[in-house]
Amino acid sequence: MASSRKRLNASLAADLRGKHLVAGLSGGVDSVVLLHLLRDLAPRHGYALSALHVHHGLSPNADAWARFCRKLCREWGVPLAVRRVSVQKKGRGLEAAAREARRAAFTRLRADAIALAHQLDDQAETVLLNLLRGAGTRGAAAMPAAGRLGGKILLRPLLATPRREILAYARAHGLEWIEDESNRDDALTRNFVRLQVGPLLEQRFPRWRESLARAARHFAAADAGASVALREFLAARGLRAPSEAKLVDMLKQLTSGGARTLIRHDGRQLRVYRGKVEIAPAGEPMPFAAMPWRGEPRLPLPALGGELRFRRARGRGIAAALVDGRKLSVRLRVGGERLRPDARRPRRSLKNLFQEAGVPPWRRERLPLLFCGGDLVWAPGLGVDAAWQAAGGASGIVPEWRSARR
Repeated sequence: MASSRKRLNASLAADLRGKHLVAGLSGGVDSVVLLHLLRDLAPRHGYALSALHVHHGLSPNADAWARFCRKLCREWGVPLAVRRVSVQKKGRGLEAAAREARRAAFTRLRADAIALAHQLDDQAETVLLNLLRGAGTRGAAAMPAAGRLGGKILLRPLLATPRREILAYARAHGLEWIEDESNRDDALTRNFVRLQVGPLLEQRFPRWRESLARAARHFAAADAGASVALREFLAARGLRAPSEAKLVDMLKQLTSGGARTLIRHDGRQLRVYRGKVEIAPAGEPMPFAAMPWRGEPRLPLPALGGELRFRRARGRGIAAALVDGRKLSVRLRVGGERLRPDARRPRRSLKNLFQEAGVPPWRRERLPLLFCGGDLVWAPGLGVDAAWQAAGGASGIVPEWRSARR
């Protein structure tokens, strides 16, 4: 516990001088040891210490636990608040519902900072559970040693301390604590990991807890890097920085969602396709009606956010001889269109060609297509149909789509 006391000293000196610190007190050994340490360090660091006991009412012993916490705090001279909460499952497991109720109770506190008694074993179990549930980097990072909760500083000073050291400290100082009978119920997921999986892992990997906690720190660093990268990505495109809560939600959607991901932010939309983030205007697109092309070098298409440009070339693009005297028009895709940009390959659907070219689904519907009657002549990013291509040194017209949204 000497190393934990040293780390606790450093965090308190940096963050909490002159502030009101509330310690979570369940009555279990972890929270009792935390309160004991915080009480001893309070005079040195100048913070006002109190405790909060959350009364879930789930156990027949819940009232006895609250009495124990009141007695302990009276003896130690620490002000205590007991808050009764109603645990609403609402489709969640009991553990998750109780955790959410506790979180709400701490959020409503009038305090500058909160200290919780999560320790190394809790962290390792959380990492393992989150990985088994398929969590991304944020979930795999598990619990941070320091963060924010409801606008308050949130500290977990014992997060690097194993349970065995906490028990040794409690016994060495003659501390008393309560035992929650539900901790022996391995029907609860976390208890199953603690009672069944943990001992098996320890037989082969004695330091599995430290290893998973170290992995959590690596995941946290990766997640922090992703946060910085997303902020810079948005700033480079002239978009406002999101709040911390929205940034977390955006990262979660961007890393776990697929092509259906759609995030609205600052009047724009963020979409994901094949691991790449794209930005598009929000709201309904402007209506677009078919437009004739009469050979002009530029054809502005404001409803589509850009313009078509046409330049002359030899042996490339659309055969000029085939265009002369014909009526060509620009239309949008309606479905079923087919194109044969390579004469050596069969005609294929635009859907397949766009997929092959890596064009995101939401952009395909707003790309200008060049038709002659019912024949598709050219599509952006795909090229000219083989039947319309300029051969040899023949005069050709090369279309180019210039989007103002790139």
